[in-house]
Amino acid sequence: MSIRIGQGFDVHAFGEGDHVMLGGIRVPHDRGVVAHSDGDVVIHALCDAMLGALAMGDIGRHFPPSDPRWKNADSRTFLRHCYALLRERGWRVGNADVTVLCERPKVGPHADAMRVLLADVLEVDVDAVSIKATTTERLGFTGRGEGIAAQAVCLLIPA
Repeated sequence: MSIRIGQGFDVHAFGEGDHVMLGGIRVPHDRGVVAHSDGDVVIHALCDAMLGALAMGDIGRHFPPSDPRWKNADSRTFLRHCYALLRERGWRVGNADVTVLCERPKVGPHADAMRVLLADVLEVDVDAVSIKATTTERLGFTGRGEGIAAQAVCLLIPA
């Protein structure tokens, strides 16, 4: 059986705001993120993983931050685009695994809602999508509460 694996990473600094978008879910927080789009690190990392598995570059190539069309864009638009690309090429998602790196906000209470939303867009069972979080033990920019990051891997299998 032919398979493909891609990995992705995204990071955003915290800025003004009262929430962060994570996996398409509005998560209350005392800060927002500095980003051109909605700054959803979960979806951005997952898109990069999907595009990497397809050998089609990264999210910035498909949705450049210099393009005003993507200002404040809902990142689910990016995810649907990446999903359409893989389907057009004869692939489907086998599974996706995302880790969010931050001290705050707490991801756990929102992880199941993220899994449901992502599984729906990717047309897979919820048990094919993993969302987890870790801290960096107060080290680095995430440990100091300056920003948030996510990394993702995605397995593609023939459709």
